[in-house]
Amino acid sequence: MSRGRMREITGIVTKNSSDKTVMIQTETKSKNKKYNKIVVLKKQFSVHDEKNEAKVGDQIRIIETKPISKNKRWKLVEIVSKGENL
Repeated sequence: MSRGRMREITGIVTKNSSDKTVMIQTETKSKNKKYNKIVVLKKQFSVHDEKNEAKVGDQIRIIETKPISKNKRWKLVEIVSKGENL
């Protein structure tokens, strides 16, 4: 039984101080219709990292999953690239 297509997002790890949890930030660019200005929309997600693999600055790919806790609805799929520690 399939629940449909799960959303996938890539983002940069901004915080990994919690156990099995990392915070990532994504950026989306959109154009304002009235003023024709490009606006950068930034959004943060709490991600479940079972093995504590991701470090600050890494670019990771996440997938939507069932609720794990109050704020966690995303799970780490893979680390796309290692980054510098900020």
